[in-house]
Amino acid sequence: MDVATQRQDGILLVEVSGRIDHSNEAAFDSAISAASEADDGAVVMDLGKLSYINTAGLRTFLKVAKRLRGGATKMALCSMSDEVRRVFAITGFDTIIPVYPPRAEALAYLPPERRDCARGD
Repeated sequence: MDVATQRQDGILLVEVSGRIDHSNEAAFDSAISAASEADDGAVVMDLGKLSYINTAGLRTFLKVAKRLRGGATKMALCSMSDEVRRVFAITGFDTIIPVYPPRAEALAYLPPERRDCARGD
């Protein structure tokens, strides 16, 4: 699993690749916690390169989402492969955390003052 982060005008963009399972769920949680800042308006996680996730990984996404909501930070997921999207749908996690096909739609979910900055407009 690899986590790459980039910050643009109060938005944390996270690209996750590889696998998230019981062997690295704590490292994933730590990476997101370390990258998050209190003044982040939103976190968008691009999962286009995520090849596998199991229930341990899903629990970590839920934990991160709850932590971010506690700080009034929106979170959205995007660019999932069909296999990963199916796991989120079967478990109902796609009703807990907003999921969008492309990154542009995830960014549109953000508060209006953040959207233009994140798109680079």
